[in-house]
Amino acid sequence: MQRIAAVLVTSTAGSAVPPGVDPAAFRTAVAEDTYEVAAGLELVTPAVVTSVPGIEEITWPGTPVITVPELPGAELVAAAFAGLARALPDAEQAVLISADAPDLPSLLIGKLFRALGRAQVSVCPAEGGGAVALAARLPYPEWARAGLDAPDIVTDLRADAPERRAVATGPGWHRLRSPADLSLLDPGLEGWENTRDLLAG
Repeated sequence: MQRIAAVLVTSTAGSAVPPGVDPAAFRTAVAEDTYEVAAGLELVTPAVVTSVPGIEEITWPGTPVITVPELPGAELVAAAFAGLARALPDAEQAVLISADAPDLPSLLIGKLFRALGRAQVSVCPAEGGGAVALAARLPYPEWARAGLDAPDIVTDLRADAPERRAVATGPGWHRLRSPADLSLLDPGLEGWENTRDLLAG
């Protein structure tokens, strides 16, 4: 089974930038760290979906990079999954990961894929609302109309799902959406080197 782990990079991915740090450099750092999580997964094809020009520089050679316009939440998610399905037509499952989760444990992505054994869509909820990641069987279900920033994405998805069990949830995690969220980064966790170096620099 071919699976895709795609990082979604939009202009808002660097919104947690602290004072004195270049916003574009911060966005690139968090996106690259999140991409490294996706690229480190076994038996999964990493990809990037982006509305930010030049972000392909963070990827390894051969990584599919899908360009999308800046769209409202649900439309952006649908466009991202559609682009992934076109780029990798043999893929049966995909997960879309918000680029502002540089310290996301890879185990949580694995749990989302496992949940697709019984559900059509699975969600890693974000602290404070929205989702860190959204996984789905391909083609992406037309009823799954929700953006990663929807405050109560699981409730929204279940309201539109053909049955409640079509939407599964995994353990939650945090996203970096404001400078205050930087306190959620655990220096003891491995990974997120680019973000760590930039903040220390």
